[in-house]
Amino acid sequence: MPIYHSNDLKKISGGVKRPHRKRRKFELGDFPTDTTVDVKEKRVIKRVRGGNIKIRLRRAVYANVFNPSENKSVKARIIRVEKTPANPDYARRQIIVKGSIIETEIGKAIVTSRPGQDGVINAVLIQE
Repeated sequence: MPIYHSNDLKKISGGVKRPHRKRRKFELGDFPTDTTVDVKEKRVIKRVRGGNIKIRLRRAVYANVFNPSENKSVKARIIRVEKTPANPDYARRQIIVKGSIIETEIGKAIVTSRPGQDGVINAVLIQE
């Protein structure tokens, strides 16, 4: 279900704000994806403006974790969301966004991709 993201309201000299035209297709948006940790992965393919596609990751099991010391990437299972600086409530709800610190099989990592936009979780291992 799309959501309207525009402010096309016009104010007439201190009066009530009223729309000055109809809604446009290009002003439509969508709700946040809220990628969560689960036991089975789920991706949704969405058609976006210009006929392009956007792959949204709804549920995640694995992350591509880059280890800077070995200069290698490993596919690791996500255990839980440790911390989310953007919103502390996201960590409680196990929602993964860019900047989230996740606990994986090989250690803690910080998410560098946008799972709701990219359809994949890329992360960099945190050196402790």
